[in-house]
Amino acid sequence: MGIRHHGRNFPTCFASCSIPSYFNASLPEKLNAIRKAGFDGIEMSMPDILTHSQHLNGEKLNDDDFDGIVSVSTRIRDLVDNLGLRILMLQPFSRFEGWSKSQNPEEREAAFQRARGWIRVMEALGTDMLQVGSSDADGISSSLDDLAADLSELADLLAEKGFRLAYENWCWATHVPTWKDVWQIIRKANRPNLGLCLDTFQTAGGEYGDPSTVSGVIEEIGREELEARWKHSMAEMANTIRGDEIFLLQISDAYKMTPPLCSDGDKPRCAWSHDYRPLPFDGGYLPIQDVLGAVLRTGFSSWLSIEVFDSKPKEGMSMEDFTKAAMESLNRLLDEA
Repeated sequence: MGIRHHGRNFPTCFASCSIPSYFNASLPEKLNAIRKAGFDGIEMSMPDILTHSQHLNGEKLNDDDFDGIVSVSTRIRDLVDNLGLRILMLQPFSRFEGWSKSQNPEEREAAFQRARGWIRVMEALGTDMLQVGSSDADGISSSLDDLAADLSELADLLAEKGFRLAYENWCWATHVPTWKDVWQIIRKANRPNLGLCLDTFQTAGGEYGDPSTVSGVIEEIGREELEARWKHSMAEMANTIRGDEIFLLQISDAYKMTPPLCSDGDKPRCAWSHDYRPLPFDGGYLPIQDVLGAVLRTGFSSWLSIEVFDSKPKEGMSMEDFTKAAMESLNRLLDEA
């Protein structure tokens, strides 16, 4: 179905992990609410698969029990098919790239073993795309060539099955936190099945916002310089990427943190990402419309996906109200683009 906008049709998606936990919903209940709101597809999250295994069997699977995960995933595929939804991709595959063959051989082998297991899960789910977040692990290589080589190898593994890899910048990543960083790696890797997963929060939250400051924005430079750099980044995105090289755009905003977030052993932007990302037009403040505008100017006409993580309960709102509000926010974003 999708959303029509200026002659383009954008299919719509909702991440299964974005139904807030305070609704206490099972996976079938989540999927029903997503479908009733008019979404075309879902991002299937591995944590939701593991939780559903407990719903089915009374015991939650370990994340390396791929025989069990495949069995559960086959049943999830039936659920999704019966609702007329599509599983756009499996996510979030993390801490994969950058392990040295000589210095971290065990970590590297474990990362590729996990990748082979996740590919089996993709087959069971009936999806053709894997999301990889730019690694936030310590001890990995800072060389873009090394990171690109690992992504190339993973892309080749996926290509054997006709699958794709969507690489996303995580704004707290160890070495590649921006869209331009991951874009450089994608260009170096040079694989036809490797493209971008862009995210309004990851982009604006890394280059403009800062949850650890009183102002909520980056304060290392003056506000005028910050605004200029931000506008330049969005213009560069629009002018250097082709629309078909963006596999999907994930959409969420962020709350301004009062008081500011302290690290407490975690990276502030990581904690911000996990709990304080509302729907658009629901109390956030990041310039996410600028990101959408830049993406649209590339010629992009693919998936718009709601991926929010909002731990703040909404008074009197049901899960069905929440997914309906998500669809309304997508329509409003495009109307105002």
